[in-house]
Amino acid sequence: MPSHLFADRPAQPPEPGAVDALISQTRRLRGDVDAVRRDAVVDEDDPQNRWQRALCDLAVHQLDDLGAHLGQLKAGLPLPAPAPSDASAAYAEPLLGAIPSPRLTGSLLSRVGSAEWDLLTDDVHWSDELYQIFGRARESGPMSLDELPSMVFAEDQPVLQAMVTDCLIDGKPIDGEFRIVRTDGRVRTVHMTGEPVLDSDGCTASMWAVLRDVSELRRSERAVRETRDSLQRHQHIEHTERRVAVELQEAVLPPWRGSLRFAHDGPAPLDVAGHYLPAATTGLIGGDWYDALALPDGDALLTVGDLTGHGVAATSSMAMLLGALRGMAVAGIRPGALMGHLNQLLETSVQPALGSAMCCRYDPAAQVLTWSQAGHPAPLLFRDGTGRALARPEGVLLGATTGAAYEEAETRLLPGDVLLLHTDGLTRAAGCLDDDPGTDRLLALAPRLATARDAQDCVRSVVEEFGEGPREDDACVMVVRVGH
Repeated sequence: MPSHLFADRPAQPPEPGAVDALISQTRRLRGDVDAVRRDAVVDEDDPQNRWQRALCDLAVHQLDDLGAHLGQLKAGLPLPAPAPSDASAAYAEPLLGAIPSPRLTGSLLSRVGSAEWDLLTDDVHWSDELYQIFGRARESGPMSLDELPSMVFAEDQPVLQAMVTDCLIDGKPIDGEFRIVRTDGRVRTVHMTGEPVLDSDGCTASMWAVLRDVSELRRSERAVRETRDSLQRHQHIEHTERRVAVELQEAVLPPWRGSLRFAHDGPAPLDVAGHYLPAATTGLIGGDWYDALALPDGDALLTVGDLTGHGVAATSSMAMLLGALRGMAVAGIRPGALMGHLNQLLETSVQPALGSAMCCRYDPAAQVLTWSQAGHPAPLLFRDGTGRALARPEGVLLGATTGAAYEEAETRLLPGDVLLLHTDGLTRAAGCLDDDPGTDRLLALAPRLATARDAQDCVRSVVEEFGEGPREDDACVMVVRVGH
């Protein structure tokens, strides 16, 4: 609303067509935002979803207000108001009067009212909308500046008093908010703007103001702030948990990078390389592991596995399981019995989980791989430029059933053979429950693996093939190459 002080410079009315176009654009935009809000998946447990919905609600409120103001602009001049006092008539007449009726420009305009307090005659003029905002019967008449604080929250009364004092004494414009308690007991937030009206001598003759009920807008803004703060806290917790999970994973997984050689004094030494691939779509750290360990009797332990879940809980359970697996392998426990103990360990864990795993024990003297698995993808054996999946012995997921028995299988490895162990996150595509297409892609790498310089080069070929795909889960891959 323009000031009384500039009433001698009449504003040019907007072109009706331009206002109609703005109203149409606002309605379309409001409909689009409302559609986004309506179609959004409601998940009260997701902080980001709550924040996005609060933003949509706030945008809808603001567009509703914009539409209402444009409707007022289209309606034209305000309705006539009661005659102002003589002292202020010359300055105040163009801007006095009520906001147009809600039925002319939309019900949202009932949130905006106007008032003038005449200091010379003590006359007070309120628009009809201001009575509605305060919940006050028109028969009760308007409230004076001395009476107005009686409806204002006690802690907000100094705000109103300061605004009125600044306006009447110092001639400053008004711009502030306070809360009122309506006569029906409802609490509303009111935004008040206005200016002093000066007489011909430059003295304050009256004070005019526009009061707007911004309760819904502030509620929406508060919801945005609260959901934003909740989202930031959630993201901070997620970041911290991810950092801890990464540090724990790095501490547990093999410290070696590149190739690791086992039994290099025997007839068939092993060249081993492994790699961890984080989830491509979520970046979550899961319970996947790979490990290779030289055992006291000269054998080598080769293992990969995957626990359900993500974050610190999954990585801590993985650390416990891998530590137990290493200890039992060093103690000489064979793969089948070792799997049975891991199953029992998961069953009695304070953090119940399911897991798939593979445990291999390689005897370099006999060149025999003895292995057992628990619901895990079979090893892939590449020989003479072709690949195949080994037949899996029986074995259910770890933690799935009490007293499960795990069979063993034996495979003789020849010089030049390449053995590829992996978790199912590598070969399972996003939204697909079948590993076969991914397994076929791995087997198709046979020509490249046959010409690779070492195990690390083989791992690099696998990562190049699968590293950029839309993988929803993390994964591990370990390549074992039998030397000559």
